[in-house]
Amino acid sequence: MENLVIVESPAKAKTIAKYLGSGYKVKASMGHIRDLPKKKLGVDIDHDFEMQYVPIDGKADIINDLKESAAQSDAVYLATDPDREGEAISWHLAQLLDLDETAANRVTFNEITKRAVSEGIAHPRSIDLNLVNAQQARRALDRLVGYKISPFLWKKVRRGLSAGRVQSVVTRMVVDREREIRAFKPQEYWSLDAYVLRANAKRPFMAHYYGTDGKKTKLVSEEQTQALIDVLKSGEFTVKSVKRGERRQKAHPPYTTSTLQQDASHRLNMPSKRTMSIAQTLYEGVELSGRGLTGLITYMRTDSVRIAPEAVSAVREFIGANYGGEYLPKNAAVYTTKSGAQDAHEAIRPSDVTITPDAIKSDLDAGQYKLYKLIWERFVASQMSPAVFSTISADIENGAHLFKASSQSVKFKGYMALYPEKEEDEEKKDAPVPVGLEAGEKLALDSLKPEQHFTQPPPRFNEASLIKEMEEKGIGRPSTYAPTISTILDRDYIERDKKALKPTPLGEAVTDLMVGNFKDIVDVKFTAGMEDKLDRVEDGKDSWQGVLAEFYAGLADELKKAEEQTTERVRIAGEPSDEICEKCGKPMEIRSGRFGKYLACTGYPDCTNRRPLKKAQDEVSDQICEKCGKPMLIKTGTYGKFLACSGYPECKNIKPLDGFTEGNCPVCGARIIERRSKRGFKFYSCEKAPECKFITWDVPLADKCPKCGKTMFRHSYKGEKWIGCLDEACGYRQEEGKEEKPENK
Repeated sequence: MENLVIVESPAKAKTIAKYLGSGYKVKASMGHIRDLPKKKLGVDIDHDFEMQYVPIDGKADIINDLKESAAQSDAVYLATDPDREGEAISWHLAQLLDLDETAANRVTFNEITKRAVSEGIAHPRSIDLNLVNAQQARRALDRLVGYKISPFLWKKVRRGLSAGRVQSVVTRMVVDREREIRAFKPQEYWSLDAYVLRANAKRPFMAHYYGTDGKKTKLVSEEQTQALIDVLKSGEFTVKSVKRGERRQKAHPPYTTSTLQQDASHRLNMPSKRTMSIAQTLYEGVELSGRGLTGLITYMRTDSVRIAPEAVSAVREFIGANYGGEYLPKNAAVYTTKSGAQDAHEAIRPSDVTITPDAIKSDLDAGQYKLYKLIWERFVASQMSPAVFSTISADIENGAHLFKASSQSVKFKGYMALYPEKEEDEEKKDAPVPVGLEAGEKLALDSLKPEQHFTQPPPRFNEASLIKEMEEKGIGRPSTYAPTISTILDRDYIERDKKALKPTPLGEAVTDLMVGNFKDIVDVKFTAGMEDKLDRVEDGKDSWQGVLAEFYAGLADELKKAEEQTTERVRIAGEPSDEICEKCGKPMEIRSGRFGKYLACTGYPDCTNRRPLKKAQDEVSDQICEKCGKPMLIKTGTYGKFLACSGYPECKNIKPLDGFTEGNCPVCGARIIERRSKRGFKFYSCEKAPECKFITWDVPLADKCPKCGKTMFRHSYKGEKWIGCLDEACGYRQEEGKEEKPENK
């Protein structure tokens, strides 16, 4: 007889089995094994919100195998992840395997190391029903919103749409930001910099105009700025005062889920979904040379910056041995977890700080190495000495007008030796304020540089800033940030514009309908308050059925009013296009295709022709591609953007929209189309392919070549970066943002 340990994934099972050794059999449930039914609500509103769970399709063999193994084992330990979701999976397993829910059979560990696994097995506990109930409440809330509001969206917008409790709020945040940008009216303002020289100096330093008569003054027009320049030219620049000092900059705390996703986006250009997927593999275990399967990081879903005392001792010992005493502060750094955080787990850190990224680089793929390196460096840096900067600032006057100059230099790198902040462009950096500058010195004017500016609207969200906003406003929890963004992207409510996120016309239409009829569902404060109520359920302070009853009473009332008051279908605005409908003469609009069936050319990726599948067409396609003559294939998915007549529903003409980019083909002058390789990478080719052989990985731009007038392209490959012309007869090249003389290729 053996002891059975059940976890969620095979990778985690292998790592734990290695640490437990003989006497234990470790098996994976492959995630959840029970859930609410797919085709009905599954929440009995009339009987205290009883949840009607059923085995998940395709899990029968796994369930039977676990039952057989449990029956043959001395003891069964449920070792799923240490959070609400993991607790719920353990509860479902206990019910399906007829285990005693009050018995000490629940095992948790924050990191998958031999010590942590052994301690977890040695100290099992019973299933925490408060955690289970908090997860059940969240699942029921999401199911009630989805199954009650989605049919309303089908009637008023179009079939196939779905509403989500958290997703609807996040979509609204993106929509509100976009409308704020559209409504923004820029205001003109000017800056004025004076470049001044000390006696016998060769290089001037810069001082920024501050104000007049000791008061900060805003320059709002060219006339005002020019009048000031005229006065300054006739005056004399004198150093009024000089202040020298020292600035200490402390290290950042180790990562939480949110800060990891934000930094991975900024520093690694890694989407949140991929970040969490890679982090999961690092937590569950990676095969290392000489070590075998090894869990490299602690649990990656956390909003705490707390670190275990033994981990602090280990990293301080590592810093002292590898960086020297000056990099090790006298006392360990202690970071405070923000109010409202659950603090159930430690911050994200390496399980063993002595396993350096470079030591295991050959055992990791590129994504694993980059993310582990980021986590390892942030953790080690968090216990290193602060960086120290020498600062100098000066007030410089010209009559009644005041200028300010300041600069700093690194005195001691401290933690920045390992975890540098964003580096400045040294070529663009102005000369520092001279160290020997003294009050009363006369300065010569080298030049005055006025510059016009306009106030800027708030930027669009990117994944990092949207996650930060969600965290600050209390929308969702660490485990839901990445899935929420992924879901609303998949549903075509928002889309990517390079790194930025913007709403689609569909997202705006659905948001307006939701705001008009379900104000609580899309209210940020209401949703954040619901997260607090779920936390109270987890703490055993509130009944999960009571939370659901209160929520559903408001939802049912809003749904009834919405059905009565909303009589017209919502028409989703399309993007204007230059195309004219050949059937009725009205303008064509660019619209986004929903998830469903569409026709795609079998010649992909050479031919990217696709179009929506009309209801009248049979399931088996006999269509021929009008572009290349190859057969068309019926596929299922999101068929993307297409052209539709603005005269709908009178005229129902639609046709495919090719992915035309900026610029023209440098070979024949035709339009350029963005395509995808079989591995999903973007490339660009001429619309007249295969007749025209032009093809490139370089990105076409709107800019024209100053030498020949053809389209410019951006090249970036293995550290080689430039903007230039791809016409071989021209060969113009320039560094991005810096003009160079044309050279032949």
